[in-house]
Amino acid sequence: MRSAEGRWARLCGRDAVALADMPLPGWLGRFNRNVTNRVTGRFAGRLPGFAIVTYTGRRSGRRYCTPVNLFRSRDAYVIALTYGRDRDWVRNVMAAGGCDVETRGAALHLEDPRILTDVSTSLVPVPIRPILRAARVTEFMQLKVARHPAP
Repeated sequence: MRSAEGRWARLCGRDAVALADMPLPGWLGRFNRNVTNRVTGRFAGRLPGFAIVTYTGRRSGRRYCTPVNLFRSRDAYVIALTYGRDRDWVRNVMAAGGCDVETRGAALHLEDPRILTDVSTSLVPVPIRPILRAARVTEFMQLKVARHPAP
């Protein structure tokens, strides 16, 4: 019988080392993008712990929306990077220096994105920490509320 790690590597077409870099497997991300995001996108802008990030593609110039897990952390907001930092939406937000967010029915413009590694998951609320630890999420994007709204 093959190890679970070997099965994941075979399913994802990646070696075990590459899997350690991404908390959740790539096939799950593709499924979520095509199926789950369409469902959660309908309510993510209104529920606590969720948000819809709106950003501009760095090459296409098109506007995109992605549902995420968003949490308030001191004077900033934190997004759990459940698929790691190498996702297009993360690269686009980093390149643009910010994004628009709808959370709990409110629209915000967030800026100054930074990628943080937090193995202890101390940036998120206590009830969420075991879930993110179980999913091996250690990377987060921290953004500050813009002092001046986007044009």
